[in-house]
Amino acid sequence: MDTNDQQNNGPELFEPGDEVDSLRAKAAELQDRLLRTQAELENYRKRANRQLDEQRQYAEIELIRDLLPVVDNVDRAITAAEKQADAALLLSALQMMRQQLEEVFQKHHAKIITAEGEPFDPNRHEAIMQRPSEEHPEHTVLGVARQGMTLHDRVVRPAQVIVSAKPAK
Repeated sequence: MDTNDQQNNGPELFEPGDEVDSLRAKAAELQDRLLRTQAELENYRKRANRQLDEQRQYAEIELIRDLLPVVDNVDRAITAAEKQADAALLLSALQMMRQQLEEVFQKHHAKIITAEGEPFDPNRHEAIMQRPSEEHPEHTVLGVARQGMTLHDRVVRPAQVIVSAKPAK
């Protein structure tokens, strides 16, 4: 019998090249999985950092909500003190407190919503009354009953406003 016949017809022998190819394929698959896992982890980190930044940016919203009634009371006191001639000292103190509160708000990135004379914006204003007006276009804020405030780009409390309407015919 020829030795070539034994090799061709006999039991198949394991080739070392097959094992190397299999290991290379497995290594490439593992490398691909590793790269995908690393990319997923990096995306998770970025998402978590964005969420944390947003939480930090709006963390003071409760402080702002708590301080708003103080501003309302200071405004009422100023109005009352202006009506009494002997209240100059009280008026001065209240005005100073009001200024200090505005500085606190500003420090915490809060801003009072400007409204009077501006077009009504339902995202920033809450209409509590309409008043016919010939001097102003329809849907213009004529007055502010209660100030509103924003923190960064979010409305903490909308301004309560009086809005112009078409005059009665």
